[in-house]
Amino acid sequence: MDHAAALAAFDRQLRNVVRPTLDGGTFERVGSVIRCVSEHPDGWSGVEWSDLTESNADEVIAEQLRYFAERNRAIEWKYYAYDQPADLPERLRAAGLEPGEEEALMVADVDDVPDLPAPDGIRLIDVSDEDGLQRVKAVHDAVFGGDHTPMIDSMRQRLHTGAVVPVLAVAGDEPVCAARVDLHVDTDFASLWGGGTLPQWRGRGIYRAMVSRRARLARERGHRYLRTDALPTSRPILEKLGFVRLTTTVPYTRP
Repeated sequence: MDHAAALAAFDRQLRNVVRPTLDGGTFERVGSVIRCVSEHPDGWSGVEWSDLTESNADEVIAEQLRYFAERNRAIEWKYYAYDQPADLPERLRAAGLEPGEEEALMVADVDDVPDLPAPDGIRLIDVSDEDGLQRVKAVHDAVFGGDHTPMIDSMRQRLHTGAVVPVLAVAGDEPVCAARVDLHVDTDFASLWGGGTLPQWRGRGIYRAMVSRRARLARERGHRYLRTDALPTSRPILEKLGFVRLTTTVPYTRP
């Protein structure tokens, strides 16, 4: 895989473009940023892409903070290591945004991801109905905490379009892992999200099998690349499955 070409395609097709959101929000291009406002107070709102200079960065950051504050929305500024100006992280912190944990933008060519079977005693199910969505929600609520109703509402709306496929790993009748693949229409990319496994079921190869299943789904739908934002705990697993780190990303947030 050509790393530079893959990163350029990611920026052009997924970041520097106004596209559908995951929870019914609205993306819009305003000057030198692309931002999103969620319909749900707990949904994702923030800045997905920016093209700033040393002369306008502070003004644009302040303008976006005012915009989201007036709408009573938390803000996440999605910063990537190649974003400009070079001191953008310092400017974001100076404006009152707090950095989160650094993640790696990991990308694989779908043809490089091996087909792996599910571990013994585990079945992988592509979710297509309301019962399946509620089981996905139950796993995510248990693993990540909080209420994932907005995420489930969004998936419900997009199931019939084929833009998302939630996947469950089930032991007997018990869902033990849930994840999804977003199939970005008219792009080369599909995105992996979720991947939450109940603690007592970790370390058995379920996560690897879930990645493999979603890669196969993306390949069948004609996508070339599979991307995800990976924390240090999942990077070694993903690297063994053919993923490479293209850059890093840090969420800068304000409640």
